[in-house]
Amino acid sequence: MSAAIPARTERQAMDWSLVLVSQGIEATIERDPETFVWRLLVNPPDYPVAMRAIREYRAENRHQVWQQQLPWTGFVFDWRCLVPIALFVFLFAVETTGRGDLSKAGMMSNKAVHAGEWWRLFTAVTLHGDLAHLAANATTGLILLGLAMGIYGPGLGLLSSFLAGVGGNLAGLMFYPETHRGLGASGMIMGALGLLTAQWFTLLKNGLTPRQLAMRGVLSGGLLLVLLGFSPQHNVDVLAHVAGFLSGLAIGIVLTLCPAKLRNSIWLDRTALVFCFGSGSLAWWLALRWFGRV
Repeated sequence: MSAAIPARTERQAMDWSLVLVSQGIEATIERDPETFVWRLLVNPPDYPVAMRAIREYRAENRHQVWQQQLPWTGFVFDWRCLVPIALFVFLFAVETTGRGDLSKAGMMSNKAVHAGEWWRLFTAVTLHGDLAHLAANATTGLILLGLAMGIYGPGLGLLSSFLAGVGGNLAGLMFYPETHRGLGASGMIMGALGLLTAQWFTLLKNGLTPRQLAMRGVLSGGLLLVLLGFSPQHNVDVLAHVAGFLSGLAIGIVLTLCPAKLRNSIWLDRTALVFCFGSGSLAWWLALRWFGRV
């Protein structure tokens, strides 16, 4: 008699059999002749240990559904970057359809922040002035946020980029006059580029192949050219770009110096993700409440 562990596909059954072999558990792959379901057959005494090993394997590799290895570069791209991009689009749609006056409530204003509306440092990162502004940040943000979240994890990568965008607004608060106003995710996206740049310190220390080095150089140069050379905005906030990049670089260096066990902790990454969306939601709630919308 054997205990059966059902699998969705033959490939999944083969992957799980390798996991069991690594644990010293013998398993046979077969397809049920009646239900046509793939399954693993193990000795009944090994069944509890086999199920525990498979559950741990699935938990550790669950993120791979969203992640994709980019050929020849060594980069990992995380498709969960579509979530913040979708949020930018949603807020822009609410603003342009006349269902909300979000720009007045959430855009960066030095005068308003000095008066106590600190949440504008956060809310301004999620707003855009026009369709061209949104399109530029959405396309470049899709690439850079996806790469940053692939390297640092979806939570740490997104939170670090978001805080870098806040750092860009802080620079404007310190160096621009009282009348300064601004909005946009450019500082956040440049922060993601800073995070990727910080990763170079680790990669160069561990060694890169010539092909990987060339591909990363071309990719980084092309993205910088798009961000700084072909921006459709006539009033590009260079200070926010530079400050966002430097903020992301500083955060990235700190993260790369942290112990690998802490940096790769799934609980730390989840906490960072909750904090990112929690802080953004709190900032918008305060902005709309202060503006009389809620």
